[in-house]
Amino acid sequence: MTYTDIFLIGVGLSMDAFAVSICKGMAMQGFRPGKALVIGMWFGAFQGIMPVLGFLLGSAVSGLISRYAGVVAFVLLLIIGLGMIRESRDEDSGSYGDDTSFSVMLAASVATSIDALSVGVTFSAYSIRIIPSAVMIAATTFIISFAGVKIGSVFGDRFKSRAELLGGVILILIGIKLLLGI
Repeated sequence: MTYTDIFLIGVGLSMDAFAVSICKGMAMQGFRPGKALVIGMWFGAFQGIMPVLGFLLGSAVSGLISRYAGVVAFVLLLIIGLGMIRESRDEDSGSYGDDTSFSVMLAASVATSIDALSVGVTFSAYSIRIIPSAVMIAATTFIISFAGVKIGSVFGDRFKSRAELLGGVILILIGIKLLLGI
């Protein structure tokens, strides 16, 4: 497997994180580079860590990981999405969608990177060098997620009142997609 292949895998793996980053950017009042950096770092780190964990687990448990990955991702994204929808209706509360607290980012990072665990199992089956691969996947996801926050903030500035509602719906739809394996 070439580095181009691994880069393309990184791009593919980062698409869920990209979608969540756009939602978080939409919920912001203007672009916040610090929050974009935090979001990119969380998603990048988890997209890099999960293949390493998958590599270490090896193919012995790949069926179990694959069997429950969609369910775990769905539940986490459903919780985050419902929270965003609830907050979009409560004008007095802060924005859940642009929340970068430990618990929110941990849940979002696990939900968007669980498929990378299975990729790590695949890498172990093919004896692919995991550390350079994981670093490339992490860097790719960081850049794409940072850009997603910027893109989302542009749309969020235009749609302000409905951005968080839309973001919550998108997260739930991503969760359903992962649950159904589409």
